[in-house]
Amino acid sequence: MAAPDVFSPTTLGPVRLRNRTVKAATFEGRTPYGQVTDELVDYHLAPVRGGVGLTTVAYLAVAPEGRTHREVIVVGDDTLPGLARLADAVHAEGAAIAGQVGHAGPVANGRSNGVPAIAASRMPSPLSMQLVRPASEADLTRVTKAYVAASRTLVRAGFDVLELHMAHSYLISSFLAPGLNRRRDRWGGSLENRARLARQVARAVREEVGDEAAVTAKVSLSDGFKGGVTTDAGLEVARLLEADGHLDALQLSGGSSLMNPMYLFRGGTPVEEFAAAMPLPVRLGMRTPVGRGFMKSYDFTEAYFRDKALRFREELSIPLMLLGGITKLETMEQAMADGFQYVAMGRALLREPDLLNRLQAGRSVEGVCIHCNRCMPTIYAGPGTHCPVALEVTAGRDATLPQT
Repeated sequence: MAAPDVFSPTTLGPVRLRNRTVKAATFEGRTPYGQVTDELVDYHLAPVRGGVGLTTVAYLAVAPEGRTHREVIVVGDDTLPGLARLADAVHAEGAAIAGQVGHAGPVANGRSNGVPAIAASRMPSPLSMQLVRPASEADLTRVTKAYVAASRTLVRAGFDVLELHMAHSYLISSFLAPGLNRRRDRWGGSLENRARLARQVARAVREEVGDEAAVTAKVSLSDGFKGGVTTDAGLEVARLLEADGHLDALQLSGGSSLMNPMYLFRGGTPVEEFAAAMPLPVRLGMRTPVGRGFMKSYDFTEAYFRDKALRFREELSIPLMLLGGITKLETMEQAMADGFQYVAMGRALLREPDLLNRLQAGRSVEGVCIHCNRCMPTIYAGPGTHCPVALEVTAGRDATLPQT
């Protein structure tokens, strides 16, 4: 049977998508007061008008201590009107909208949030220079209920897809990683115990929303650090999630926002730009040998997670989203031939929000993102996540245009 056209309509659980492309969750930096802004709406409308089938709103926290920092949206009654406005705007352009539902766990900046961060086990936070406390049984019950409440709110707001964040050393991921989870209770030790929170959250969310929305999870192909989730362990977690039957798809990611962020991004390593955007203590730390070791360097190759993802594709039947350095039409077509149901893109669409329209129309065969990763520090520096190269190119072009 011929592979499907990546630009043909499809379904994701109960949701109809106009094509098989996904704008992956990339922190927007456009919610300075923890509320939806016009700038956030415009940020998502750009790739939607550019042809993407599903756009994903990043870092929607289920609880105050689950924010990466204080500007992040906490899903609740007070943020519902703005979220509904965002969903309506996306739907008006013919696309679907996903909300990345998450608890940052040890990736949360407790000092910025004004609430202590929690994780699987006690650990120091390089972000807040505080100790992250181990989550109690009461915490885990509360957080699970918070996932349910946030998911219900997003469905009320009109969101089509709920993406449960289970990667990048966020709370659920911190339980999965043996190096971060040193517990001796029912949440630690064996992989089945360490996967208990992931499975509990997936089940609770599905039971709450039923078929009112698609439910997916972002999972790890490999965390990229000693003591993190390996590919073998990640595959076993995926098998457990598939067997439970609560999810409509898995998005395959990797790396750790806490331990090895560049494992996810590949390409340029903008250490100086990152250091300049950080608070002084973190800035000084990043300029030490230890800090520079945190920002490892990985060469960029097209679809750099494909080899690991193929193992998941061979052993699982659940629909999968391929992510990681996809910039070429032939890569997207190969993903369909490999049996992946969707392709997810981040930096390529940040550089060129209209890339998919041009690929579909035959005006381009690949994006122009140079994988310098200079977009990453703009998360912290403002006025919102953006591609500095695109701004520089635009400024150069504008300078050559006739003045009227």
